Amino acid sequence: MTAAAPPLALTLGEPAGIGPDITLLAWRRRDAAALPPFALLADPACVAARARRLGLDVPVETVGFGEAAAVFPRALPVVDLGVPVATEPGVPDGSSAPAAIAAIDRAVDAVMAGEAAAVVTNPIAKHVLYQAGFRQPGHTEYLAELAGRHVGATPRAVMMLWSPALAVVPVTIHVPLSTVPVRLTRDLIVETGRIVARDLAERFGVARPRLAVAGLNPHAGEGGALGAEDEAVIAPAVADLVAEGIAARGPLPADTLFHEAARKTYDAALCMYHDQALIPIKTLSFHDAVNVTLGLPFVRTSPDHGTAFDIAGTGRADPSSLIAALRLAARLSARSRAAAAA
Repeated sequence: MTAAAPPLALTLGEPAGIGPDITLLAWRRRDAAALPPFALLADPACVAARARRLGLDVPVETVGFGEAAAVFPRALPVVDLGVPVATEPGVPDGSSAPAAIAAIDRAVDAVMAGEAAAVVTNPIAKHVLYQAGFRQPGHTEYLAELAGRHVGATPRAVMMLWSPALAVVPVTIHVPLSTVPVRLTRDLIVETGRIVARDLAERFGVARPRLAVAGLNPHAGEGGALGAEDEAVIAPAVADLVAEGIAARGPLPADTLFHEAARKTYDAALCMYHDQALIPIKTLSFHDAVNVTLGLPFVRTSPDHGTAFDIAGTGRADPSSLIAALRLAARLSARSRAAAAA
């Protein structure tokens, strides 16, 4: 008899944002959306207060991870972090940072200990965390640091935005556009492509992942007339990936890479900078795109949107992306468990 999967560990995120709202709304749709059991890492009083503010009949029950699945059908299971939150929705301040960070720490500890199946993170406000001394650029880098504490070496984490219509990977992420040509190296592209191909095969079940590699410059450099990086950096990196047996093509002009017919020719597009990747997927799949971190020793997903302070606590937040993130985390972690058992 196969043992039941442990619950997903869902972090609080920035409590002044819409994280509590979409969590409550997602739990309310648990049956219609066929959601897997999850446990929210948070201050139970803060969550209950947000439910009252939104006028939602959501019972909140404090649990340990082992109890979450049994409680989930009747109440929102909350693992108490022991860090109180007094922040008002829509009014971020540094007092919420300890709880947001503690939730991420506890989620990673839980998944590495086998108490949780995967980590799902609600949106954080990086500027709030920076005020509290947070040293990493964002979620992705911090999760890699935490994973390194458990496995002894910090893994290379890769951000992928996934939806049923499109999957994209920015090779450089949160850096100024002016620095992209300097940061973009042959080794970085090759390492990113390897991780994407491996995780598409192992976690997504794609038998032979096809990677489309975008050019940096207009028309992929137009033979060097519009910039040297495509021929000098990106093309050799693609050749390296092909030599390793990875089905990669490029550099390809980004302006023709994302129409419907083109998307059928690849499983993921490697893009050279943040907006080259995120503009097309947010245009095509704003409400159901999911942020997936590849390269970690555990599954991590997140909604593909921010904290939306302007609508926090108003009841106008849409939980669709969180629901998609929870469902994808369950799917990927189930595949990982099955592969480990085999």
